[in-house]
Amino acid sequence: MKSNSTEIAKVAIKLAVSTREEEKRLIKEFEKKNIKSTAVDIGGDLINSIPTIIERALVASKKTGIIREEHVYEGAVAGATKDAISQVDFKAMGLNFGGKIGIARYGEHLVVCIFISIGLLHLNDLAIGIGHRSIPPID
Repeated sequence: MKSNSTEIAKVAIKLAVSTREEEKRLIKEFEKKNIKSTAVDIGGDLINSIPTIIERALVASKKTGIIREEHVYEGAVAGATKDAISQVDFKAMGLNFGGKIGIARYGEHLVVCIFISIGLLHLNDLAIGIGHRSIPPID
């Protein structure tokens, strides 16, 4: 596996846009390549959901071993998640949304991808955001 941010971003994106069934298969596939990954459902009113989105990303990352419970790792996940949110917030501001976060890590590269469907009357809009952090590898 090539350790660069682009390859790890592709993994996070695949997880964010996958169905639950695809997600399980993908996580096993990535595990064989020593890529740690997970995905989490999100939804609600964007402004009120931001703390919950960051919390879900943190909990999922710790639970699956993507990061350790240490300040530098938690800050990286929170920061990358916030970056991803900032790329979709202009479209979803004041509206309800549903979607998924894909998180992937290989070596020093950590990527968080948010893929959301934004409800507007009977129309749905889509948005995707991505954040990257470089962090110390976990031994």
